[in-house]
Amino acid sequence: MNKPLLQLTTMLAAVFILFTALTTQAQEKTIGNKPRKGSANTSINVIKGNQVAIKMNAGKKPVQLLKFNFNVENRSPDSIRFKVNVYDYDVSVGENFVKKDITGTILEGKNHISIDLAPYDIRVKGNILVAIEWLKTDPSAIPAFAIGVFNGGTYTYENAVWKKTPLFGADFNVQVKKLTN
Repeated sequence: MNKPLLQLTTMLAAVFILFTALTTQAQEKTIGNKPRKGSANTSINVIKGNQVAIKMNAGKKPVQLLKFNFNVENRSPDSIRFKVNVYDYDVSVGENFVKKDITGTILEGKNHISIDLAPYDIRVKGNILVAIEWLKTDPSAIPAFAIGVFNGGTYTYENAVWKKTPLFGADFNVQVKKLTN
């Protein structure tokens, strides 16, 4: 291959790789609250079936949920098991879009939790409520979530009732991919 043709081929390959990277990044975004390190004192009881959640706007067009992220400190020596729920949220909590159990564990100490949602093919649009639900009761568990002020608040589900704490929001966020169809 002659030198000018080799240079042109190399340059075209580089442009293609850059275009592919930029296109992929443009199709993905993060919704929810800004991630922060650290923790705050919380009064979220680890009781089987209780949930903690935040409301997120997935946009008007459908997206696929890829990764759920949050920071939390577990001040108990025991790990805390949870499952992920994603609810439709118009005026109130609606359908759970999660059809198979998606579980995770909060180990002792400070943790960055990242749950891969891509294999579950969860597709949403509009307002959603992304929650973690405790899988067992542990009165000694003391989870402290990283939170922000004036960022939409935190929702809790206790005694079969959803309640919003408006001032402080857990720093939950979800990486999503825009769908073309």
